[in-house]
Amino acid sequence: MKTLAALVRELEDQLSACTRCGMCQAVCPLFRETGREAGVARGKLAILKGLMQEAFREPRRSLEELSRCLLCGSCEANCPSGVRVLEIFLKARAILTGYLGLPPAKRLALRNLVAHPARFDRFLAWAARVQGLVIKPADELLGTSCARFTSPLADRHFKALAPLPFHGLVEGRNGKGKNPKGKVLFFYGCLIDKVFPEIGQAVLKTLDHFRVEVIVPEGQGCCGIPALSAGDLQTFQTLVNYNLELFSRESCKVVVTACPTCAATIKKIWPVLARGLDAGKQELLAGLAEKTVDITDFLVNRIGVGPAALGGSKEGGRGVTYHDPCHLRKSLGVSAPPRLLLKSLPGYDYREMVEADACCGCGGSFTLEHYELSKAVGKRKLGHIRQSAAELVATACPACLLQITDLLSRGGDRIRVRHVVELLAESLEAEETGRGERQVICV
Repeated sequence: MKTLAALVRELEDQLSACTRCGMCQAVCPLFRETGREAGVARGKLAILKGLMQEAFREPRRSLEELSRCLLCGSCEANCPSGVRVLEIFLKARAILTGYLGLPPAKRLALRNLVAHPARFDRFLAWAARVQGLVIKPADELLGTSCARFTSPLADRHFKALAPLPFHGLVEGRNGKGKNPKGKVLFFYGCLIDKVFPEIGQAVLKTLDHFRVEVIVPEGQGCCGIPALSAGDLQTFQTLVNYNLELFSRESCKVVVTACPTCAATIKKIWPVLARGLDAGKQELLAGLAEKTVDITDFLVNRIGVGPAALGGSKEGGRGVTYHDPCHLRKSLGVSAPPRLLLKSLPGYDYREMVEADACCGCGGSFTLEHYELSKAVGKRKLGHIRQSAAELVATACPACLLQITDLLSRGGDRIRVRHVVELLAESLEAEETGRGERQVICV
């Protein structure tokens, strides 16, 4: 209760910064679909201001409105007053959920599974083995599945759990090759581990190519953002402490991720909402936040990967377009590096997408709870992908991969979806096979 009271006091101070100018309304993907004032940041902040004044008179209604948000950061990125909207919303969700309590299903999933990484891994390993009983193939090109029976997943086309998670392939890795040109710690995150291990392998292949030593700590846990988005501050703090203890065993100047949501959480959310840490852990957290970087940003701006290193794209290649993940562009300010990598790949013809930085509609757990709204937002993105006339759409976020794959699979589109680093790794592997390893660049 002391933690919740402190959060309430912080909210009271932060809410006063909103001038109700309405800029958030112009950029909110949900307002574009619903036209509801309560759906935009200004409306939600007004609700919260009333919440503080009226002492939780209608907490359930307020929580419902706060949960109807993609947390894409469009409002915060365009706010002329600098209101830290995402931080406010996450604090408010934690306050209201702490007051009302977690629903039983979320409590079971978050506190009994996600909060215990080893247990979570065992549960999903079991689920991967039996998933064929309840799902069936939907689209061979995109590798999607759908439900065999009527269920909450009935309308979705989704990626099945990987038969073998990423951590089962490489966990405990302590670098590779002689005379490394640098050293990084790889934080892979839940989706890469459980659904897209090929992305994690592409990260390792790429960094190996440029002779960067990669450490993959054993037993990594979730970054905590699913729990915090659900208002579960307890599980979030448990996972922050768990990962801090894990990372403290390694000495690295850089932490690389291929998931912008994980990167944004570590850099922006951990320092603000991790509570009750002693001075040593606070220092460790601050250092970790400072040195965490997205893989595309690391490759381009830390080791100079670009046209000279990759050979440059050739005209007449396969058409590829790019979707900006919200947390990569709006939270971390990274937009040029993934484009530069795509434009530098031989055999591809890069085509910029209309509104490339518009949200795809995933929003993490948002798509699980508000699928119809998620589809409505995604429909606009699907139209822009089609308009690009590209054969392949690349992005740099596993969650966006899930959403865009669902959109294309249900739409019957013959357009593949890949992570930028996957395309890069494939290009490097093809060149190594044909020409031998190139001159490396020092970190």
